[in-house]
Amino acid sequence: MSLSNIKDKIRELTAYIRKMTKPHSIQMTISISFTILSICSMAFLGVTLYRQFSNRAEAMTIESTGQLLNQTAINLEDYLRNMRRISDTMYYSVIKNKDLASDTMDEEMNLLYEANKDNLISIACYTGEGQLVAAVPVANEKSQVNIVKQQWFTDAVGQMENLHFSTPHVQNLFGDPSYRYYWVVSLSRAVELTSNGTSTLGVLLVDMNYNSIEQILKKANVGNSSEYVYLIDGKGEIIYHPRQKLIYTDLYQENNIEAAGYEDGSTEEIFQGEKRLVTVKTVSYTGWKIVSVVPMSSFDMGMTGTKYFVIMLVTVSMLAVILLNQLVSASIAMPLKKLNNSVKEWETGNMNPSIYIGGSMEVEHLGCTLRSTVEQIRQLMQDIVVEQEEKRKSELDALQSQINPHFLYNTLDSIVWMIEGERYEDAVFMITQLASLFRISLSRGKTVISVEDELKHARNYMNIQKVRYKNIFEVRFDIDPEILQCCTVKLVVQPLLENAIYYGVECMDGDGEIDVNGYRREDDIYIEVRDNGLGIPEDEVEQLLKENNRVHKRGSGVGLLNVHNRIRLRFGEEYGLEIESEPDEGTTVRIHLPYIVYTPEEQERLESGRKQL
Repeated sequence: MSLSNIKDKIRELTAYIRKMTKPHSIQMTISISFTILSICSMAFLGVTLYRQFSNRAEAMTIESTGQLLNQTAINLEDYLRNMRRISDTMYYSVIKNKDLASDTMDEEMNLLYEANKDNLISIACYTGEGQLVAAVPVANEKSQVNIVKQQWFTDAVGQMENLHFSTPHVQNLFGDPSYRYYWVVSLSRAVELTSNGTSTLGVLLVDMNYNSIEQILKKANVGNSSEYVYLIDGKGEIIYHPRQKLIYTDLYQENNIEAAGYEDGSTEEIFQGEKRLVTVKTVSYTGWKIVSVVPMSSFDMGMTGTKYFVIMLVTVSMLAVILLNQLVSASIAMPLKKLNNSVKEWETGNMNPSIYIGGSMEVEHLGCTLRSTVEQIRQLMQDIVVEQEEKRKSELDALQSQINPHFLYNTLDSIVWMIEGERYEDAVFMITQLASLFRISLSRGKTVISVEDELKHARNYMNIQKVRYKNIFEVRFDIDPEILQCCTVKLVVQPLLENAIYYGVECMDGDGEIDVNGYRREDDIYIEVRDNGLGIPEDEVEQLLKENNRVHKRGSGVGLLNVHNRIRLRFGEEYGLEIESEPDEGTTVRIHLPYIVYTPEEQERLESGRKQL
């Protein structure tokens, strides 16, 4: 093979590799992604819909079964309640009022039987030894019957406080002239018999017609033969079953013993390889349980049509979505490709790229947004830097203005002097005022406090200063209560009072007066600090609230400008300080604040620097 042929083969191989490794286009990516997503979503939706239909059908079946059982239980309980009422009437109204030595209960027993004979087979009363006291409608007891060994008799004697319901059986106690045998459910209870004033144990027997119970249960079994209802006692013995004859001949089996242990409600079980939904309802007074059996296969038979419908719906939806994905991906891809080329130009470092604007409204809007992004980011970064720097500077100034070392040293010296002079009460007063002053100054690190706390801080400060200056000036506070619960920046009044003392009334030999007034005007509040001191020349007043490098030899150390800037930074440019002064007349410094009621929410909002909505 020649060298030229080798080179040709290398070129072909390289071209093939490039073709195979070429990234998919955005149109293909969108189309494949949305198609896969759509198929998965539709499949999930189909399964979900089918499960929802299936669960709903099962829930409806459970609900209807529960309603059927509840109605059956109500009918059965009404019947049993009537039997219990007959037993109670016989015991409390007849037996307890009879002395067997002189009285009989035949007449009352006959009346009670005649009134309820549609539901009764017989009523009988026995002594504790099994001797018949009275019976209706037939009192001819068979001689070969051993009463004391009958189950209903032993149950009543063994548990004297309860009523006892037996399972269905043929009653064979009395000789019936018609030679008929009746299926009954026996209700027995222990009773107290009286003879010659002496009480002895007895047993009252009420034989209910089993046919009445059977009719109630038959009504619940009208309908689908695969679904049925049967009745068992607390031990699982069958009282009624629609296939009872088959069960007695061992041609059919029922899971009745297991069902006796189920709690009321629905339970899924597998019996003889068949999955079934079993619903249980306990009958009051007896411990009997009504059991409904629904084979799970009946759900599947009912859901076959729904299954085919869901499959067809999902298939048609998938085809429609795939076609729609192709159209949408094609319309999206081209403008995005052009926009991507513009972004690549931006990635090279060109901050003024020629951004493509076109395509759909969203892509066009994205192009316009990208075009202005760089400038917006630059401007926002600059604004954030300036704002944060100003905020940090203001907060630093506020912290620095909280404590004036000169004031603190002089106050502590005064306290020491008072203690040495045994002026303990004055020393305690000074310490208390100083502690309160510092507590409000710190304010747990918060910058925004209530006007009430700010004025309390100012009063503490003036109380200390009046002691230090031996009351050479008077101070009066006149504050409108309406503004006490408004927001303010902390430590704005104390620097004004400090300046009023140092620059105004300190040298007036006891004639100095300082007034602090607070009031509201429309949506603003004002706090004025007025002194009758030396005043300030007009040219200096104009410079007090302007940025300059003047150094204060006395006073707060931070000055009026700091207070002015902190208020404007927190509340806006329209707020701050206003100064009025006349030489030899005095000076008024007015704090202008917005009327904002102090709440934890407003305090948090102002601390974070958010504007009021």
